[in-house]
Amino acid sequence: MAISMNCKDSEKMIPAFLKDDLTSKELKEFIEHIDSCPECMEELSIQFLVVEGLERLESGSNFNLQNALSGKMTGARQDVNFNHTLKLTLFWLETAVVCAIIISLVILFH
Repeated sequence: MAISMNCKDSEKMIPAFLKDDLTSKELKEFIEHIDSCPECMEELSIQFLVVEGLERLESGSNFNLQNALSGKMTGARQDVNFNHTLKLTLFWLETAVVCAIIISLVILFH
């Protein structure tokens, strides 16, 4: 059973999340925690507003915090799902290769 991330760890990861600098495993754990912890989601919203808000103000772009953060979270969830699907696909491909090798050996030595 995996140990879930705590709030302190999650808050430390927010800057890396905002820079898209988390590993697949870190991203998965971070998203799971953020989705279940309103306090950490609030902290993410605050840090997102500061980082993205300043960039948008400097560039003169319009800024909707809720939509922008929602889009970033949706993209992160999609990345986590894609990585999971990719790992599962690779597992089954490796399993198929091993089975093919075993069958070939059985046929060869039978």
